[in-house]
Amino acid sequence: RPVLVPPGGHKKVLLHSCCAPCSGEVMEAMLASGIDYTIYFYNPNIHPLKEYMLRKEENMRFADKFGIPFIDKDDDYENDRKEWFAKAKGMEFEPERGIRCTMCFDMRFEKAAQYAHENGFPVFTSSLGISRWKDMKQINGCGHRAAEPYDDLVYWDFNWRKGGGSARM
Repeated sequence: RPVLVPPGGHKKVLLHSCCAPCSGEVMEAMLASGIDYTIYFYNPNIHPLKEYMLRKEENMRFADKFGIPFIDKDDDYENDRKEWFAKAKGMEFEPERGIRCTMCFDMRFEKAAQYAHENGFPVFTSSLGISRWKDMKQINGCGHRAAEPYDDLVYWDFNWRKGGGSARM
């Protein structure tokens, strides 16, 4: 594996994760590069609750296996799930990669950026871009917008698909 270097040469990164399959390859790539990272699980868009719990628990199991700190925003799930549905109202039939996705990424990345800023993470990124079903320009635009209000924070728009990343996920 090539050694990854986060923006500014920082070694501390907050990784927004939606699920273990997407974040597994990203986690392994960062571990191999000696990056000190923490997983941030905030996904009020995932429903029903059974699916949310399945993704969260598998993600936690994977993180625990590698000794990676895991931030679980579970306390926000019920209220923020309602907020997500309210924001998505009228967008129910929007296609994948459409305006509903932008709204959803913005909502999740704004929370991730706020957490990163408040907890001393100079860089945050997301595993969402590794999926070939997602639009990387859309994801990266949302990430950069979320980091913009914070002078001490940058969004790392690394292409996690490179080098067979999406195949390994």
